[in-house]
Amino acid sequence: MTDAPQLPQLIVLTGATAGIGLEGSLQLGAQGHHLVLVGRNPAKLESAAARARAAGASQVDTLVADHESLDSIRALAAELRAAYADIDVLVNNAGTVYDKRALTGDGFERTFAVNHLSGFLLTELVKDLVRKRIVFTASTGHYSGTLDFNDLGFEQGYSVMKSYSRSKLANVLYARSLAAELEGAGVTVNSLHPGAVATDIWSGAPWYARPVLKVAKLFMVTPEKGGTHLTHLITGSDVEGRTGEYYDQSKLKTASDLALDDDLAARLHEVSADLVGLTK
Repeated sequence: MTDAPQLPQLIVLTGATAGIGLEGSLQLGAQGHHLVLVGRNPAKLESAAARARAAGASQVDTLVADHESLDSIRALAAELRAAYADIDVLVNNAGTVYDKRALTGDGFERTFAVNHLSGFLLTELVKDLVRKRIVFTASTGHYSGTLDFNDLGFEQGYSVMKSYSRSKLANVLYARSLAAELEGAGVTVNSLHPGAVATDIWSGAPWYARPVLKVAKLFMVTPEKGGTHLTHLITGSDVEGRTGEYYDQSKLKTASDLALDDDLAARLHEVSADLVGLTK
């Protein structure tokens, strides 16, 4: 399921220093790909790169970027454009959650900014370089996600799961709308839920939820297993040609009703472009 139809491919992977991003980079490295690993911590990036090289990657490059900063994402896009004429696969995997509502330096609620706006901006800035696939790490949480364009950042009624689910709904909506936009260009766009993975992403959960999460982690899949689902969507031959789809642990699944709303997707695209300073 994770066979690579062509080697090596140039794969850009954000959120590559921990969790399924790190495990995915090792699995992709073992397939012999040229990897561009993106993260915000230079030391962790170098460690991940060394491990991916040891796994067998044909080449590993690293780029530092902070998904809480749109300027950092613009700089990342400029670096990618300067360094690479083509990108085979772009993987938007960076993600997080936050216990308490707070704003980025750009003035956006942090979960929505990191999980959606930054990946949206990066993709819009480099999508013309991508030749094969664009992948978004979403979540089954999108099924409970809502969109209120009058209060995207939950100034009212914030909770860690509400904000996370909204950002993941945005991932699936954007992936589907981008798939429609790029249809016929030879580039597929899909999103996935990698399973309930025991990673550090939930370290930002509120204190009262941590005992529950500690128990829940006993039943979660390992980052390595979650990484196989990410790797499958990136290089799996059975995914070839499929676009606008949502996968749950490597299996096709129907997304939520809201995620299938084309008008909502178009509105999200318009609003997101305005928020990050892009014009259509």
